Amino acid sequence: MAFTPLPGTKAPVRVWTDPYGIEPQAAQQLRNIGALPWVQGVAVMPDVHFGKGATVGSVIAMRQAVSPAAVGVDIGCGMSAVRTSLTVADLPDNLGPLRSAIEAVIPVGFAKRDDPVDPRRVRGLEQAGWDAFWRRFDELDRKVAPLEHRARHQLGTLGGGNHFIEVCVEQDGPDAGQVWLMLHSGSRNIGKELAERHIAVARTLPHNADLPDRDLAVFLAGTPEMDAYRRDLWWAQEYARRNRAVMLALLCGVVRDGFPDVGFGEPISCHHNYVAEESYDGVDVLVTRKGAIRAGRGDLGIIPGSMGTGSYIVRGRGNPDAYCSASHGAGRRMSRGQAKRTYSTADLVRQTAGVECRKDAGVVDEIPGAYKDITEVMARQDDLVEVVAHLKQVVCVKG
Repeated sequence: MAFTPLPGTKAPVRVWTDPYGIEPQAAQQLRNIGALPWVQGVAVMPDVHFGKGATVGSVIAMRQAVSPAAVGVDIGCGMSAVRTSLTVADLPDNLGPLRSAIEAVIPVGFAKRDDPVDPRRVRGLEQAGWDAFWRRFDELDRKVAPLEHRARHQLGTLGGGNHFIEVCVEQDGPDAGQVWLMLHSGSRNIGKELAERHIAVARTLPHNADLPDRDLAVFLAGTPEMDAYRRDLWWAQEYARRNRAVMLALLCGVVRDGFPDVGFGEPISCHHNYVAEESYDGVDVLVTRKGAIRAGRGDLGIIPGSMGTGSYIVRGRGNPDAYCSASHGAGRRMSRGQAKRTYSTADLVRQTAGVECRKDAGVVDEIPGAYKDITEVMARQDDLVEVVAHLKQVVCVKG
């Protein structure tokens, strides 16, 4: 579908969903963003919903400025996936032991590792740049220096909330039945700490005094505050990428233990809470994607649904109206609190039928019914991406 302009904004705000269906709080956030003097334009994804400062599912292009709240606190959060040589016929009827094996190797929730990851001991993990990466920790905001131990021990861990690890089966076409591995995670506690510190600094700057929402405070190019944020931002985005790479390599190891002859394709990885330097219509901009992936022409990406519905591997169409972006998932249609008040564990069991996963009260807030319909979300962005593979999970590990 084509975009719909959101009326009443200074900068163009292009919407890839029914603008009248956007929750009022989120619509006001979008109008606030569109009124900022540094904004070149905004692309609103079909999974859009209310967030802190900036809406989740928004792509914001700014000139010589960036808003840390438009990135979010889980800097670099994103997806990784890899296709295996296995088919669904190779999988055992009882997938409980496979889920347990994954959970034994990759800590979930608030857990951290007893010993930090040694890349040399992880088969299939990239070996380059680890020492230089960790040396750069000393250059970060000095207030996070005491967190290095925790950051090292959380690398290669999943986290909680909507983060997950899945074993999926391809649904359609000539490769139906092929098994994929997929995971969703970010920069763990260190990314959150860095983001919150910089958001707090931005709020104190004089040029942000009269903003419609103090959480939209920006850093301006050429200032020490911008330089400090970008330094920490790039590091946190790399931490998130390396975190997913470690887990994907470990996940492949678990599968290899059960299927020694298994083969793996080329991994796909994409951030969906991050900043990139890009250019559109000859204008250099800083693009923040908060709940959106880059979908440049030919770019491979991952758009997951909920823990009981399925996901999509996609190829970008490079639509400049959307700043070459697409949605990052189905998007929530109700808050976690509302989901817990609306649904029971019996509902969770019913909605995740056929999936080996947690089915207890601790994950009711992640129930499929709390999310938008992923098939509808995909239909609304067919001018942004084309579907490469439709996947359905058979195992889902939650934090």
